[in-house]
Amino acid sequence: MAFAIIKTGGRQYRVAEGDTIDVDLLPTEAGKQVVLSDVLFYADGENVTHGTPIDGAKVTAQVVEQRKDKKIIAFKFKRRKGYHRTVGHRRKLTRLKIKSISLGSSKAKKEKAS
Repeated sequence: MAFAIIKTGGRQYRVAEGDTIDVDLLPTEAGKQVVLSDVLFYADGENVTHGTPIDGAKVTAQVVEQRKDKKIIAFKFKRRKGYHRTVGHRRKLTRLKIKSISLGSSKAKKEKAS
């Protein structure tokens, strides 16, 4: 089974075709296609390719929905001082369904090497 490691929003994700992942908010509407070109690693059985990023490699995904994560609550407290403070936030996320992983054509690699 082929998989890739991609980088988006400062985080790295291991993806395969058909996977659904939540990434940091991307500025696209639901139902649109997104091409992620920061592919750091690709493996298909014994064949392994890596780079920072791999030239010509891309992952195509479809935006399923824009959503918010569950609420994170940070409670600050200092004993015997009467100090307490509650702060929290909800991360904005984009849910992606991975459609395809491609390494690019081998002709482009040969022409670039010449």
